[in-house]
Amino acid sequence: MLSDEVGVRLVRLARWAIEDELGLQTQPVAVSELRDTDIRRGVFVTLYVYDSKELRGCMGIPIARSNIVDDTMMAARLAAFYDPRFPPLTKSEADEVILELSLLTDPERISAEPPSTLPQHIRVGLDGLIIEADEGSGLLLPQVPVEYGWDAEEFLMHLCIKAGLRPTHWLRRDVKIYKFNADIFAEESPRGPVRRVTITAKQC
Repeated sequence: MLSDEVGVRLVRLARWAIEDELGLQTQPVAVSELRDTDIRRGVFVTLYVYDSKELRGCMGIPIARSNIVDDTMMAARLAAFYDPRFPPLTKSEADEVILELSLLTDPERISAEPPSTLPQHIRVGLDGLIIEADEGSGLLLPQVPVEYGWDAEEFLMHLCIKAGLRPTHWLRRDVKIYKFNADIFAEESPRGPVRRVTITAKQC
């Protein structure tokens, strides 16, 4: 588990990366020492409209590519400007969104035989999921099924849809399903205090 201090600093860094790209005059975040640490995590940044919690962008890097600093900045810019579901974030919106940062653990493949028992291996609220198939792949963060009230089977169905597959393709034996956990940190308001997000797990 990452410390709260590191999480807060990375959220601040994510916002700085977005606002720097927008040309806003902001002070750089002092995270140079983090660049040389052994922290290597996948990183996803989610933008929500404040305070409706309406999604405004979510993208990231499932597997660490470089160091935690560069990967966090890249994920932030992807979420703000390159999520194909939304137009790029504008300067005026920088004051209207809150950032949530998810730092992923290494994915672990779920072995379930028969595949119909897969839901029994998933802890809703703790596990995020990745699906890999010849036709496509997709990822859903641990907080997503809780936000939408899905059980484990619904989680798998929506994972398939995210990957461009049929909802029941998680039952195929040639499809690979992975799970991971995440340390989640979020702004309480735009540029406001940052807190660790704790999700209540539910066994389905």
